[in-house]
Amino acid sequence: MPTKPVSIDWELRLGFLIHDVSRLRRSAFDRCLKPLNVTRSQWWVLAYLSREDGMTQSQLAEELDMGKVAIGGLIDRLEKSGLLRRDADTADRRVNRVFLEPKSKALIARMRKVSHQMNERILKGLDDEKLESTAVTLDSMKHNLLEFLQLNEP
Repeated sequence: MPTKPVSIDWELRLGFLIHDVSRLRRSAFDRCLKPLNVTRSQWWVLAYLSREDGMTQSQLAEELDMGKVAIGGLIDRLEKSGLLRRDADTADRRVNRVFLEPKSKALIARMRKVSHQMNERILKGLDDEKLESTAVTLDSMKHNLLEFLQLNEP
């Protein structure tokens, strides 16, 4: 069966939809987290560390697409509020590793609960088959983008 060519309009529309959904979801999540006194940058750091505690500052900066100075200031503020700590790497004392403090784990649990409630609301009316198909599609697009970026490094 011949495949129908994808129109340029659809490609543009898909890009705008992905961007808009991502932007709106971030805005909604920001609004939901406001009562917890957590900024978007802070919740991103905490979320990454909850998946891989002990990342280096450089790794965090790369993952979050931030400069080293910006991530340093953010870590300073989170450290001052008792949510995380920096320890020198055991193999290289010049490298700082960032670890969650117990206080942050309670906050992350609250953030996950808020996220779950928000996801229930924004995914309302979508059946599991549609969600699975969307997740598979987005995962493939992410893989293709990562591959593209690796092959086209400057």
